[in-house]
Amino acid sequence: MAKTRLAVAGLDHGHVYWILNKFERDDVEFVGFYDAQPELVKQYTEQQNLDPNIMYTDLDTMLDEVKPEGVVAFSSIYAHLECVQKAAPRGVHVMVEKPLAVSMEHATVMKSLAEEHGIHLLTNYETNWYASNQEAYRMVKDGKIGDVRKLVVHDGHRGPVEIGCGPEFLAWLTDPVLNGGGAVIDFGCYGANLATWMSDNQRPISVFAITQTLKPDVYPKVDDDAVIIINYPTMNVVVQGSWNWAISRKDMEVYGATGKITAVDRTTLTYQLSDDDPEITVNLDERPYPHADPFSYFGAVIRGDIVSGEDDLYGITNNMIVVEILDAARESARTGQRIDL
Repeated sequence: MAKTRLAVAGLDHGHVYWILNKFERDDVEFVGFYDAQPELVKQYTEQQNLDPNIMYTDLDTMLDEVKPEGVVAFSSIYAHLECVQKAAPRGVHVMVEKPLAVSMEHATVMKSLAEEHGIHLLTNYETNWYASNQEAYRMVKDGKIGDVRKLVVHDGHRGPVEIGCGPEFLAWLTDPVLNGGGAVIDFGCYGANLATWMSDNQRPISVFAITQTLKPDVYPKVDDDAVIIINYPTMNVVVQGSWNWAISRKDMEVYGATGKITAVDRTTLTYQLSDDDPEITVNLDERPYPHADPFSYFGAVIRGDIVSGEDDLYGITNNMIVVEILDAARESARTGQRIDL
């Protein structure tokens, strides 16, 4: 297999260590790194013992010199637009970290550029790799618990400051412009992504959200706790995202007309098919290659080994709706009103 050439746009996102901690791969090769901050480029070059010849402080120069097939964005959400504006006209595919964009205004331009230039535009979420979510989805589509009536998604931890995120990450993650908000964006996007997937890419009827800043001394500019209620014709979704939970969690509860399924963590799933049945716990294997790793998945899509379809959690159709939900959630929290879509 010829390795797919990938470049990295941005070093100020803590998730970039997914690359740096597993730099040598059989299927993709990281051929260039860009960040506009020279001191950050220098820091990563020295700390990670990276080749200075593949380190750049100008995105255009990197794209022209290393000629990647794809670029992965590890920058602020606000900067996702610039990455697509630079990459798409060069025919370079893009995968951004969740969510797709900081606003529908940005997302609409990004989608248009991707379509105009024929590139893949994917959005990566950690929960895309979860075998438990995939099994829950399969069981729902197989009718194991009847029609879905309610979806409850929990995503949170103690907070980015509390868990030790780096200063370059915190600088934009806690900025209302560069991140678009706090926990409502950082963790609310997971539930919006999963709800859109479970509803077969339906746009919801309405969105209502409450955001709070429970630690104003730590997060003075953004919310650190959010609840988003997403209403569909036959399903109600509650998304809880927080930077205030003593115990970290990423889980999903699915309640159907006859039973329930819970994706407890990445590989643990429980289900109860009726009120008279016992609850069953299933320990699943990791998702098969290339689905357990976002970079392997991105490379496989670029090579045409797999097709990113309409029902894909990474896909543009889903993630445009996610941004619409998040925009509505922010507006609802600001006004105290339900936002009808």
